[in-house]
Amino acid sequence: MKPGRLALVCALALPLAADEGMWLFNRFPTDTVKQKYNFEVTARFLENLRLASLRIGGGSGSFVSPDGLIFTNHHVAGDCIAKLGSVRHDYIRDGFAAPSPSGELPCPDLEADVLVAMEDVSQAVKDAGAAAARPADAVGKRGAAIAAIEKACREKTGNSCSVVRLFAGERYDLYQYRRYTDIRLVFAPEFAIAFFGGDPDNFTYPRYDLDIAFLRAYENGRPAATPHFLKWSPEGVKENDLVFVAGNPGATSRLATQAQFDFYRTVQLPLTLSRLMTRIEALRAYGAESAENKRAAQRVLFELANSYKSSAGKLLGLRDDRLMLRKKQFEKRLRRAVEQDPKLGAEAAKAWDDVAAAYRAWTPGEKPYAVLERPAARGSTLFRLARILVRLGEERAKPDGQRLPEFRDSAMPSLALSIESPAPVDAGTEIAMLAVYLDELKALGEKEAPVKSLLAGRTSQAAAEAMVKGSRLADPAERKRLAADPAAAAGSDDPLMRLARALDPAARKLRGKYENTIGQLDAGALERIAQHRYKVLGPNEYPDATFTPRVSFGAVKGYRDKTEAPVPYATTFGGMYHRAGAEEPYILPDRWVAARSRLDLVMPFDFVSTCDITGGNSGSPAVNTKGELVGIVFDGNIESLPLTYMYGDERARAVHVASQGIVEALGKVYQAEWLLRQLGVAASAATTRP
Repeated sequence: MKPGRLALVCALALPLAADEGMWLFNRFPTDTVKQKYNFEVTARFLENLRLASLRIGGGSGSFVSPDGLIFTNHHVAGDCIAKLGSVRHDYIRDGFAAPSPSGELPCPDLEADVLVAMEDVSQAVKDAGAAAARPADAVGKRGAAIAAIEKACREKTGNSCSVVRLFAGERYDLYQYRRYTDIRLVFAPEFAIAFFGGDPDNFTYPRYDLDIAFLRAYENGRPAATPHFLKWSPEGVKENDLVFVAGNPGATSRLATQAQFDFYRTVQLPLTLSRLMTRIEALRAYGAESAENKRAAQRVLFELANSYKSSAGKLLGLRDDRLMLRKKQFEKRLRRAVEQDPKLGAEAAKAWDDVAAAYRAWTPGEKPYAVLERPAARGSTLFRLARILVRLGEERAKPDGQRLPEFRDSAMPSLALSIESPAPVDAGTEIAMLAVYLDELKALGEKEAPVKSLLAGRTSQAAAEAMVKGSRLADPAERKRLAADPAAAAGSDDPLMRLARALDPAARKLRGKYENTIGQLDAGALERIAQHRYKVLGPNEYPDATFTPRVSFGAVKGYRDKTEAPVPYATTFGGMYHRAGAEEPYILPDRWVAARSRLDLVMPFDFVSTCDITGGNSGSPAVNTKGELVGIVFDGNIESLPLTYMYGDERARAVHVASQGIVEALGKVYQAEWLLRQLGVAASAATTRP
């Protein structure tokens, strides 16, 4: 190796910054933790953490008892809590506690996965596309190989099997999950304390949120046996403690190129924010009409508002000159190292140019693609179901390896759960969301979105009302009938089915264009860049997040904000009462007002750590060096949002609810000693369930 390139490689291969890394369970940096924290992470420690951790809903969770008790966030379980509620029983507003084991309420369409096995299948996947003439063909052949691997795994083991693409296609791992589909609600606090501070305090710190919920997994009508679970630590954490977080970070773009960053900053994120805000405004107007409208729309509004603030924070990060300079410098050094390698040279380094050219070519297609295909009519449950039903028959008629990934055999159980869900659908929320979507379709124009005949000269609002009120898709029996009969689905006169059918050809065409422009990079330029980077950094690297199980580590640690004011590592119950007021979102539930004199006001409530997290980590357990649960991730501060693109721990923090604060609240506010006993925490006196 030439001396110049050796210096570049050494510069690039420096250890990762601080506590960086969303690590694979089978590639955890034990030596790094040992060196920095003088703690040896054993295989047994990681195995129990993995088998006790869950992917649930759109977030994470953990088993905390041997009989299936699940611990997660209120906002992760919020979809279930809202769907179980009604005008008479508003469980979001008032909270819920099962009066007895038989009173634990089944969540309509919630499932939870535990990662039980991992296997490297890179060679089989890559070999399948090796002879392809074009990268786009290679992607298709790899997809067929992945479908075959997943199907064989499922038939052999009975587990849910998924091939995960890692390091931009440099590696493929087969993950086996044990899936639980009978999940029941056990306990949830009031929304006012679970989301205390509301949207103004979201993605900020200090925080005072009891963002927790308890569920239970059942099998064959009985609580599931879960020998791997996390024991509760009533002592909790103190400053500078080492903690580990296990969860399912949704998506990061740290391996992305500068050209991709430019695309996210100038095209994708501004479009996302605009579409989200339009929906938020529509739901707020609908909710303002009545208390029942507000209750019905709250679940969707929370999800959209949370996504908006998260996307806005990411955009701010991409506009941070310091962060972008770090990215440019790293990419420049890596590309120079490739150019100076005699086996690679300038031709290999053109991979970065290929990525930039692909994103330039795709830019005009991003808006119609987002509106017509992904994520299409965001916020509308009925349109999502209509699209599934329209595509299901056509996709199921194809060989498994030729289907869209979301319709492969491996995905069918989850699709069936969604189609057959008995959860109620609020017509008013659907009308509000569909009216926004119809406006977007009209703005695209008839050539892109041929809906003129369906609108029949009506306003978007009037057309949305007619479509929703005329649809039968809110009935699970009707959805099940259409799913079982492709001919019936293809000929259905349901107005939402007609809308989905009218848009499908254009949507599929755009999806194909996306795959041929951006998707093909997975077996082309992006994969080559990942190979170069992997060779340089090797085991010091971790892959971008993929909403699959990862583990991170860090310290419980305060920081200084942008004004250099110190921010403590933990907040207290006393701080919450000081923050409380007479106006939303700072009004405490009545039982919290009444319990003030009983509480230890200096008890830690929420705390922060340097653990590397992102969206999808909500509900992730935080454990100490004994493997005991000391907290649960529910948010990150605003400074953590740019971690999607690059890690830093100067001010970025994960925000957790503290285990000792949870015990304090369960015992003294909710008198839930029955629940504390299940957690193995001593209670002062036994009581029955409320």
